[in-house]
Amino acid sequence: MPTLKFKKLREDAVIPSYAHPGDAGMDLCSAEDFILEPKKRKLISTGLSVEIPVGYEIQTRPRSGLAIKNGISLVNSPGTIDAGYRGEIGIIIINHGEENFEIKKGDRIAQAVMNKIENAEIIEVDKLGDSERGAGGFGSTGK
Repeated sequence: MPTLKFKKLREDAVIPSYAHPGDAGMDLCSAEDFILEPKKRKLISTGLSVEIPVGYEIQTRPRSGLAIKNGISLVNSPGTIDAGYRGEIGIIIINHGEENFEIKKGDRIAQAVMNKIENAEIIEVDKLGDSERGAGGFGSTGK
């Protein structure tokens, strides 16, 4: 089992945890109080940095309860935290709702999911192999 090492950048930051055994996502919490107005977005501090093992990433994702109840989501979802990054984890949230949304220090604002990744060998070619789909893009496979 890989290990994630979290460092508190603020004394009151909350180290992420899984709510239930077997959960894919661990909760990330806000390290600040704020009110997010409708149709606005904000970079929210978690007060944490993390050491991720090489060969893994963390994806940040919205919390479904905040999305359905309040219209709160993440702007870049999923966001990626690479193994080499050691800066503060920030979460860019957006209020799609019609009312102000209040967040307090310690409130759960996003989920973090750790994923194993593989790096590809990248090569330039003059021609790509054929496929059944070909160059068919958006909407090309029907409804």
